[in-house]
Amino acid sequence: MAPSPCSRSLHPTAGYGWATDLIRCFETDPRLTTEFGWSAIGVLNGDATPDVLRVAINHPEHGTRVIGARRLLIATGAYDLPIAFPGWTLPGVLTAGAAQTLVKAQKVAPVGDVVLAGAHPLLMLVADLLVRDGVPVREVAFAQSIPTPVDLLNALGAVPGHLRILAETGAILARLVRKGVRVSPRTVVTAAHGTERVSRIELARVDRRWKVTGTPREVAASHLVLGYGFSASTELARQIGCDLVFDSPRGGWVVAHDERLQTSVPGVFVAGEPTGVAGADQSRAEGALAGLGIAADLGRAVPPTLFAEAERGIRTATRFSTVVQRMFEPIREALGDLATRETTVCRCEMVTRGTLDDFLTSSPFVSNVNAVKLSCRTGMGPCQGRYCEGSVGTILAAARGQSIGLGGRFSAHLPVKPVPVGDLRALDAAPEPPAPGGPDIPRP
Repeated sequence: MAPSPCSRSLHPTAGYGWATDLIRCFETDPRLTTEFGWSAIGVLNGDATPDVLRVAINHPEHGTRVIGARRLLIATGAYDLPIAFPGWTLPGVLTAGAAQTLVKAQKVAPVGDVVLAGAHPLLMLVADLLVRDGVPVREVAFAQSIPTPVDLLNALGAVPGHLRILAETGAILARLVRKGVRVSPRTVVTAAHGTERVSRIELARVDRRWKVTGTPREVAASHLVLGYGFSASTELARQIGCDLVFDSPRGGWVVAHDERLQTSVPGVFVAGEPTGVAGADQSRAEGALAGLGIAADLGRAVPPTLFAEAERGIRTATRFSTVVQRMFEPIREALGDLATRETTVCRCEMVTRGTLDDFLTSSPFVSNVNAVKLSCRTGMGPCQGRYCEGSVGTILAAARGQSIGLGGRFSAHLPVKPVPVGDLRALDAAPEPPAPGGPDIPRP
């Protein structure tokens, strides 16, 4: 068995000192039942008992089982925003989140020179992590311009309560420059070249809207780390039938909810990145409010002061997250232009940009991504569109001269994650009874 995360010492990132106490509280609360290693793969609708949600969960070794719940909180996080461009499927191309996990959790560092390209602050953290681990970082290419005085003035709302985070970011930039790492603004990756793996990275200058303006140049490297932002992980919410809205700065398609974070589906709540990619502070505050909302929905007596405190925490976190979202919003239209006709857009079904363009030209009345999916098989593979939905939506929007959100989103189906077919037999099993209700909610 792998060592428990609880056995390691905790070293939270600057500004998130609260994480240690939160994790310790979670580890020691006897009222909690944990199911590590299990993934939710869907919710079974149409149960004879409408007050019970039947949640299907799967484990790589123990198969699938169904559990019952009176309320469900979806807090499924986010994943790195996939960008399709020539060579993005080559071995050696990985996302910033993957690189960070490999180095920090798996203790595996890239071998050889590394180029990082993107538009999100995480790219700086990963570059610093690699440099401190002895990995030769050739260049960090940012799509954004150097902030103007007006940009800095508009960002002042993010300063209160986040000085340590901002100071750490500045220190990281200084360390990278001191180590000889080239940091290039207004630069995007246009291609990755190689035979069996990456050997050369193509970078180009762009204007303020990220349109390529100069002749691309090549940098020799064996790894390319991409960090253009994040997509909210909403597959489970889609499968259940929750309403979603398109909000590009907040991560694309995000889950709609009311003031207490209840979704359009009765008994289903949401918190964290599925409501909009906004960082750990806001996720913690939303988790607290959603927990209180669930308790109240179950008939527990929740003091109004607790709701007020949680709502205040969300407002404080939103001041910071809104600035970050505005400054680092990916310009999806420009990123969509990076794919050429030969570029694979859907990795699961091996669908190229040329196939999509030809279909859209021959079918001028198609204006929805699910129609493209049915005709071209994009999004029909094991990932259910996680890798290609953004690119397909952007290509469709460009072809029809409409905003990306008007093209809709891919549907999600059970199982929302790949599982062996044999594991699905257990979905006919009766659900476990919901946990009994607890006492009134005390003040922490």
